[in-house]
Amino acid sequence: MIDFFIKVKQQEAQKLPFVIYSKPYKSEVRGFFQKNDHLYFAETLDETGFVFAPFNGNQMILIPKNQSVIWESEIDSFEENHTVGLVTEEKQQEKTHFENLIQKAIDSIQKGELKKVVLSRKEILDVPDFDLVVVFTRLIQRFPGVFCYCWYHPKIGLWMGATPERLLKASRKKFCTMALAGTQNFEGKTDVIWEQKEVEEQQYVTDFILENLKGLTSEVAISSPYTVQAGNVLHIKTDIEGVINKESKLNQVVSVLHPTPAVCGLPKQAAKDFILENENYDREYYTGFLGELNKKDFAEKKQKSDLYVNLRCMQIKDKKAHLYMGCGITKESVPEKEWEESVNKSMTMKNVL
Repeated sequence: MIDFFIKVKQQEAQKLPFVIYSKPYKSEVRGFFQKNDHLYFAETLDETGFVFAPFNGNQMILIPKNQSVIWESEIDSFEENHTVGLVTEEKQQEKTHFENLIQKAIDSIQKGELKKVVLSRKEILDVPDFDLVVVFTRLIQRFPGVFCYCWYHPKIGLWMGATPERLLKASRKKFCTMALAGTQNFEGKTDVIWEQKEVEEQQYVTDFILENLKGLTSEVAISSPYTVQAGNVLHIKTDIEGVINKESKLNQVVSVLHPTPAVCGLPKQAAKDFILENENYDREYYTGFLGELNKKDFAEKKQKSDLYVNLRCMQIKDKKAHLYMGCGITKESVPEKEWEESVNKSMTMKNVL
């Protein structure tokens, strides 16, 4: 992997776009190293390369395959040091602001204006000695079961993360996606009891996806809900797969799914409007999506797309790490508990820093 990371450092030094990533439970890391600093966009999702899309807006950035050098390398195994427990200073002002925002959302839900809304916050940490290779290596070693990435464009910035949520995997007309919601701390086992609030929240996500895919699909099958671990937290997950209609296209399916109720809420437009009006900061690429677009699979002689929701992520800017955390708010939510959940989620990135 040394040669691979030398290439990463050279690309960073030359201020040229790149993305490096590893997929869940895979033993290799892959990189797209763009040969120029042009800003390309995915207009239709028929393009080939790596796409990076924001939460709001339709400017999907593309690192095109035909403008990039592509490298792959096996992930080296090495002894991981035990995670040091971080002592974080709780900022009362931030806590009060976030809890007030959550209460406003609960009030809106109780009035019947929303069923669910996902609210987020940003935390900024100083990282004077940040080294993307060191931090990315920690990510892929600590979170082998999720999608880990580091993405850079000189005109946009540097983002990295370890996301457990797949937006969509598609090959020809077959697709699979997931409904992921509900959060509790991982205490050493995944056989846990879920509160009604979490079960309902996750069911909202499943129902939304099934309802909205009806007009675009000819077959759909779903799994029973089950518990999955992502870093130091657990979620409830339902697998959904099926076949896209002959006349439907990938970008139509993506526009139905994104943003999912797991990062936005229900009804979708009302929840999105509430977020944009009340969060008081720009999520940018947090809760957007990213991944491989129309990658050729030579073994199966078909093109595959594999897209993930940009969760558990951070933006590195001016020697500071901007961390993003969100919580699903329903009528059962308790503002203080949601704040604590956001603190637990922040530890995923803090521990690798």
